[in-house]
Amino acid sequence: MVIAYIGIGSNLGNRRKNIDRAIERLNKTSSIEVKRVSSIIETDPVGGPPQEKFLNGVIEIETSLTPRELLSCTQQIETNLGRVRTVKNGPRMIDLDILTYGKKKVNEPDLKIPHPKMHKRDFVLKPLKELLTR
Repeated sequence: MVIAYIGIGSNLGNRRKNIDRAIERLNKTSSIEVKRVSSIIETDPVGGPPQEKFLNGVIEIETSLTPRELLSCTQQIETNLGRVRTVKNGPRMIDLDILTYGKKKVNEPDLKIPHPKMHKRDFVLKPLKELLTR
């Protein structure tokens, strides 16, 4: 089992409900246990077209999934909750990003761990710091 951190965000529809539903689905996955969830904060969008504000947070999970399996799982949850990828960094019902996966590093075209931009994003760093200092 590995501890991983997942960034979560939403800026379409009922943002809080979208986040709660994604967390619930992660926790219902047999190989994932949601351990803790940070405070959820409202943030301005970064990059992309003009769009509404986000709700963002970080989830600490324990999992037996490999990084690739975890990516597949998070993408399936996004799809099931209505995420449609039309515009890069565009508005989204739900966004789940693998931030860290234990001490493992992955550098593949579609999967980079630790997340390469997390150190530049306060909407990730503040909730992550909250979990790491609790």
